[in-house]
Amino acid sequence: MSMKYKLLVLDVDGTLLNDSQELTERTLAAITNIQQAGVRVVLASGRPTYGLLSIAKQLNLGHYGGYLISYNGCQIISAKNGEILFERRINPEILPFLEKKADKCGFPIVTYHDDELITNTPDNIHIQQEALLNHLKLVVEPEFSIAVDFAPCKCLIVSDDENGLLELEDHWRKRLSGTVDVFRSEKYFLEIVPCGIDKASTLSALLEIVGVSPEEVIAIGDGVCDVSMLQTVGLSIAMGNARHSVKVCADRITATNDEDGVAMAIEKLLSKKGQQDVSLTELNEGTKNTMMGNLGMQYTYVSEERIEVTMPVDNRTRQPFGILHGGATIALAETVAGLGSVLNCGADEVPVGTQVSANHISSAHQGDTVRAVGTIVHKGRSMHVWNIDVFTSTAKLVSTVRVVNNIMRKE
Repeated sequence: MSMKYKLLVLDVDGTLLNDSQELTERTLAAITNIQQAGVRVVLASGRPTYGLLSIAKQLNLGHYGGYLISYNGCQIISAKNGEILFERRINPEILPFLEKKADKCGFPIVTYHDDELITNTPDNIHIQQEALLNHLKLVVEPEFSIAVDFAPCKCLIVSDDENGLLELEDHWRKRLSGTVDVFRSEKYFLEIVPCGIDKASTLSALLEIVGVSPEEVIAIGDGVCDVSMLQTVGLSIAMGNARHSVKVCADRITATNDEDGVAMAIEKLLSKKGQQDVSLTELNEGTKNTMMGNLGMQYTYVSEERIEVTMPVDNRTRQPFGILHGGATIALAETVAGLGSVLNCGADEVPVGTQVSANHISSAHQGDTVRAVGTIVHKGRSMHVWNIDVFTSTAKLVSTVRVVNNIMRKE
């Protein structure tokens, strides 16, 4: 698969994280690989922005130019610099009405402000868990609508009375139509967000900002809030733990979030089934004690026609003044062409490198990760010719290398 996809959009809870709220090593490795292959990652979640920051840091989204869609679509944040690229908020004049109706029903009300969770009912277990999950300080305000003197991104009504929440949802959908949108995100959460806001509409806004078409986007999710997003993109993948109503809206179904479903989906995207399945995990595992492993190289895409490998610019691969070493670039190119020819050889054949010609065009600096993209330009019976272009993480061309491999019969 040539990387026609430019963005990977991931729901967080029930999708990216397992049921213990953990990001597994396998999932982290898979997301690192797809980012190194040039695909930017977007976290799209009902969580507040503050609750996504630690996950974005784990995934190194800032380095690879990723984004956060928080509050179920109320904000778009650049992971690189924290800039707010898009934002919609609730008119605070509606808060007294929301609070009065919630009090009449006996339901707590909640909103968010930076690293705070503001509520009039701090002893509610769901509110406490929400604060803990998102690393928020719990702020108690008995006179909620008076204390909230700002326009919030969203509010929550909280209750274990499912029928009561359903009745309130139906009532507010009719009464507040055109003012705010109301929906159930959990059986105990009723969300109030600005009118017309959901993950799909905000994702569409992000695509306009970054100049990417919906056909160039992959989305993975598990919840009802993800359906509109899944129906918007070029490739939609539902988690194995998703409801049936979500699964029928997706192009593919992966394993559950407790079975590394996101990692499995990414690994399939980065691999191509040829004469035999090529496992990126196994390939990279086998390089640990080789030159590849010593230089930090990682296969990120493998097929008979195209090979992609990443390499960090660090103490192992740089010149004394912090610039990528030309010799390391040659080693990277030969690694790409070598595996590519192996995949194109018969069982009784072996490739032998005979010629390398490199043009170094610009610099890559320490701290970056370069990506080598190799394509076969001649596949003869006795000779393979590969062209390898090496790019920085911002897609600047560093070097272009031509490698010739002779194809020999095994003795």
